[in-house]
Amino acid sequence: MQLKIMPKKKRLSAGRAPLMLFLCQMISALEVPLDPKLLEDLVQPPTITQQSPKDYIIDPRENIVIQCEAKGKPPPSFSWTRNGTHFDIDKDPLVTMKPGSGTLTINIMSEGKAETYEGVYQCTARNERGAAISNNIVIRPSRSPLWTKEKLEPITLRNGQSLVLPCRPPVGLPPPIIFWMDNSFQRLPQSERVSQGLNGDLYFSNVLPEDTREDYICYARFNHTQTIQQKQPISVKVISAKSHRQRPPTFLTPDGNTSRKEELRGNVLSLECIAEGLPTPIIYWIKEDGTLPVNRTFYRNFKKTLQIVQVTEADSGNYQCIAKNSLGAIHHTISVTVKAAPYWIIAPQNLVLSPEEDGTLICRANGNPKPRISWLSNGVPIEIAPDDPSRKIDGDTIIFSKVQERSSAVYQCNASNEYGYLLANAFVNVLAEPPRILTSANTLYQVIANRPALLDCAFFGSPLPVIEWFKDAKGSALREDIYVLHENGTLEIPVAQKDSTGTYTCVARNKLGMAKNDVHLEIKDPTRIIKQPEYAVVQRGSTVSFECKVKHDHTLIPTVTWLKDHGELPNDGRFTVDKDYLVVADVNDDDGGTYTCVANTTLDNVSASAVLSVVAPTPTPAPIYDVPNPPFDLELTDQLDRSVQLSWTPGDDNNSPITKFIIEYEDAMHEPGLWHHQAEVPGTQTTAQLKLSPYVNYSFRVMAENNLGRSLPSEASEQYLTKAAEPDKNPTAVEGLGSEPDNLVITWKPLNGFESNGPGLQYKVSWRQKDGDDEWTSVVVANVSKYIVSGTPTFVPYLIKVQALNDAGFAPEPAAVMGHSGEDLPMVAPGNVHVNVVNSTLAEVHWDPVPLKSIRGHLQGYRIYYWKTQSSLTRNRRHIEKKILTFQGSKTHGMLPGLEPFSHYTLNVRVVNGKGEGPASPDKVFNTPEGVPSAPSSLKIVNPTLDSLTLEWEPPSHPNGILTEYTLKYQPINSTHELGPLVDLKIPANKTRWILKNLNISTRYKFYFYAQTAAGSGSQITEEAITTVDEGKLAGILPPDVGAGKAVYPRISKLTTAAAETSANISWEYEGPELVNFYVEYGVAGSKEEWRREIVNGSRSFFGLKGLMPGTAYKVRVGAEGDSGFVSSEDVFETGPAMASRQVDIATQGWFIGLMCAVALLILILLIVCFIRRNKGGKYPVKEKEDAHADPEIQPMKEDDGTFGEYSDAEDHKPLKKGSRTPSDRTVKKEDSDDSLVDYGEGVNGQFNEDGSFIGQYSGKKEKEPAEGNESSEAPSPVNAMNSFV
Repeated sequence: MQLKIMPKKKRLSAGRAPLMLFLCQMISALEVPLDPKLLEDLVQPPTITQQSPKDYIIDPRENIVIQCEAKGKPPPSFSWTRNGTHFDIDKDPLVTMKPGSGTLTINIMSEGKAETYEGVYQCTARNERGAAISNNIVIRPSRSPLWTKEKLEPITLRNGQSLVLPCRPPVGLPPPIIFWMDNSFQRLPQSERVSQGLNGDLYFSNVLPEDTREDYICYARFNHTQTIQQKQPISVKVISAKSHRQRPPTFLTPDGNTSRKEELRGNVLSLECIAEGLPTPIIYWIKEDGTLPVNRTFYRNFKKTLQIVQVTEADSGNYQCIAKNSLGAIHHTISVTVKAAPYWIIAPQNLVLSPEEDGTLICRANGNPKPRISWLSNGVPIEIAPDDPSRKIDGDTIIFSKVQERSSAVYQCNASNEYGYLLANAFVNVLAEPPRILTSANTLYQVIANRPALLDCAFFGSPLPVIEWFKDAKGSALREDIYVLHENGTLEIPVAQKDSTGTYTCVARNKLGMAKNDVHLEIKDPTRIIKQPEYAVVQRGSTVSFECKVKHDHTLIPTVTWLKDHGELPNDGRFTVDKDYLVVADVNDDDGGTYTCVANTTLDNVSASAVLSVVAPTPTPAPIYDVPNPPFDLELTDQLDRSVQLSWTPGDDNNSPITKFIIEYEDAMHEPGLWHHQAEVPGTQTTAQLKLSPYVNYSFRVMAENNLGRSLPSEASEQYLTKAAEPDKNPTAVEGLGSEPDNLVITWKPLNGFESNGPGLQYKVSWRQKDGDDEWTSVVVANVSKYIVSGTPTFVPYLIKVQALNDAGFAPEPAAVMGHSGEDLPMVAPGNVHVNVVNSTLAEVHWDPVPLKSIRGHLQGYRIYYWKTQSSLTRNRRHIEKKILTFQGSKTHGMLPGLEPFSHYTLNVRVVNGKGEGPASPDKVFNTPEGVPSAPSSLKIVNPTLDSLTLEWEPPSHPNGILTEYTLKYQPINSTHELGPLVDLKIPANKTRWILKNLNISTRYKFYFYAQTAAGSGSQITEEAITTVDEGKLAGILPPDVGAGKAVYPRISKLTTAAAETSANISWEYEGPELVNFYVEYGVAGSKEEWRREIVNGSRSFFGLKGLMPGTAYKVRVGAEGDSGFVSSEDVFETGPAMASRQVDIATQGWFIGLMCAVALLILILLIVCFIRRNKGGKYPVKEKEDAHADPEIQPMKEDDGTFGEYSDAEDHKPLKKGSRTPSDRTVKKEDSDDSLVDYGEGVNGQFNEDGSFIGQYSGKKEKEPAEGNESSEAPSPVNAMNSFV
């Protein structure tokens, strides 16, 4: 039979107390069971069971029904008051009371008006034991008044203005629901720009022309009467303005900068801010000095409304709404106060007492403001109620002492404030009843093993009986810790075993008598499927069988049912069920699916499934090798306190022998769902003797393993709960460290549930001073991991022990560990501090150690604070940055590295323990000597001339002393980068500029520059520079027979550039020795960036620069690497639009010569043809030729009128096209020079590779923009066409 598990339970430990239930009537009231036999002769005061709501709004079109239902013994009688006076229902023919009830029905549908019966009603239910009263029920009929007639003028406004359409619905009961629609009953679309406010008005942040319409209609829906009222339509016309000014936000509602809002606890707090502006403002919400509650905050109406549900007093405060658009932001602060109608903290509960017993009624409520508590007795204020000597009133509590039967009454507690009230009835029923057991005698309970068993013992008695359970008529009450007793008397066995079978007796006792009842418990073996159906793949037309072997309790009769895809088997003769098998013959494709075997008994059911896959006939497959199938049919035998034997049946090995079995266990009591490794046995073994720990609810599972891997786990075995025992071990990681100077904090790693060995795990903590006390101080604490001993002396060694214990006893005696009480700051500073300056950046500090007793803690080391007070060079004060060095342990000296030379330092030393630092030693002052300076901050060479260079520099950033002088060394560098003789020059320390004269012309020099102090020379900075070349003077002194074997002065001149969009061609002329390597240097004009250098292959006098930025001015120069190294003068060019100023000389290109020859030959042939035709037929009119061919490319035009001329021999020396002359503005156009290679190049300028070859690609004829150039105005003969690229 199915048993119901009760949630509340109380465990009884072995050896502590009998398994019994003591119910204290001072804490919880006794509920009288609704057992018909019990209620026949058991008196009970009235209890209100059903009543109408406090605020009862009725439909005036229907009869009024005011509910009042109550129970009691004897059945109560009912009466009513209306507006505080007795309501005589017999005198009103329209009012009737339901028989056996207090419910009133007022028949207003036949006659009468609902308004006549408005008022405050209260019901009283009374019997001989007292009177209970209902709430004050306020009856009000619902109202849905019509809209007042009004004349609405059309509204006209400009595009972008704000608008508010008022609704102002009639006041109804309850308030109506407002919405806006048009004449077609379609809801008007709303957005961040257009939305409805909480008051029903329609707000426009700014209007648009599409807002123009004549049917803005506000509707009010009254839900109680199911009616809808309509306001007159509003006409809005928006005039489009050519320009409308944008404006920052302003609020349409609420008004002003601040407002207030009050809401009741538990209601929905709604805050609203609607703003106008252009562009449409966006609304944000924040709570000042707090955050909005995460799960109770909602945004409505496009974030214009903030709602907080289930509002509490903690939600009071200032809320800020912020309206923002691109022109600005404004905010409005709403101060929210949450008040509260009364709500229960402790509502009074019914009391069932026996004579001479004590009890209390408690009525505790809260609210804002604090509610006032008043008591009534049987509906009468307790101050004027009949006196009861057993009753004493103490504020919100009534105390009863030694009650008698006449003390029975119904008490009402009223808690009220200005926002509402609470009314609760609670009776005191004084009964003298001997125990009664309400559960049927000799009830039989059947339970599956290892499942919970619940044995019922419903009871009643006054005084409240004590319940005891006995088994098999034994003389003593059950005391085993495996039992749980519920407050309703039910006995629970959490894990029922075979030995739980027997007869259980429930005994109920009180001072008036005793009652008992026997129930019987039988434990059945669980039903198991020990051979499950297996996955099958079969061919069409073959036969398949599924096995389902069931093992069950011999007293239960199982029924086995087969399902296909969770439904019944097909009604087909091919499906047969025979004992443990399902056979499917002549399998077809429709038979594929999931087949499930379900085994049912009256107490449990189990199932297992397998999938059938149908395939086409195939050759016999090779054997399938796979991991084993899981073991099954696990069974526990030889169950002892510390061991058990587990046996199982292996699954199919899938053609690979099983090598071993792995056994795992689960502790369902302490770590449910977590499996741990228990043991491994060889694959030929199917049993294992397992060692167990006390007080563990074991389940086991087994996995098989072969050479291919491990199987899935088996089904879990039955559970086995071992008996409790004392702990086998003590906590680990025991430590004693103080957190304060006067305490000792003892910590440890607690035992886990598996290690506890039993219930009631606790720890015995013991301690004593190592060098003082001989006796241990001990305390037993709960299952925690820390205990604090207060009032200890500072930093004293202690011996500490932590021993585990449980309800069964103590663990073995633990070993003592040493700890210390809390540390305090050291009291003494290190003495005899002295400093030995090792060098300008290193000092050694010595000090005397402090006495160990003054450390008052674990010595961590010594800490040196040191700082530079000022430099010996600069006397200005600056922010002092202290540095810290810590030396571990008991060291009495240390090195201070990284000091700044030539500086004043101050230091002190402090001792450090685990608590912190002690006092500082007296400050010690020392000075560091001078050091070598750093390199000069910068070195620049400016104003190069023929024989001089000017050097400028900045002093070292760290002089580290007084500078005495600068040293400048320099030497020339020839073209092979060989260094010349080194010149050494001393410069006074106060100089930052120096001119070197009498240098070689056009010579590169390398400079080495450094500063010096009395301590030595600092780091050097290097730089290179070149003297300039006077080209004019060099040209004037060149001998006339240059190249005749006499000395030649090298010279680069006539530097020219031709720039395209991202590239430039550089060319130059060179005079001087042969076999010179050139380089091109370039950079952005006017920038300070370094020159970029490109090496020219060979000794060519041209080079192409690539990767330049369009529209950028560049500077360029050309240099030669030789003995004296020289460069040309600089030139500046600008990339950008196509330019024809520098065109390429391609007259020497073979392909171009061939092309020109072909063109000349074609022209000659045409001239000959024309000459012959002219001689044959007179002059050949070109006009006819045009009409026949219409080819302007071969038809010259007259310059004056544009008509076609005639060919003649006298004009053979002239160009074929008169229009091909270069115009006076020196531009070349497409129609002016069709034969020019400009049309075939990539841009205006042909580009060259580094070897000088032309890289322009034929791209077809394109229109070119005019570009400046140096072309001749002569006709483009082939020679001129080639020269135009120079």
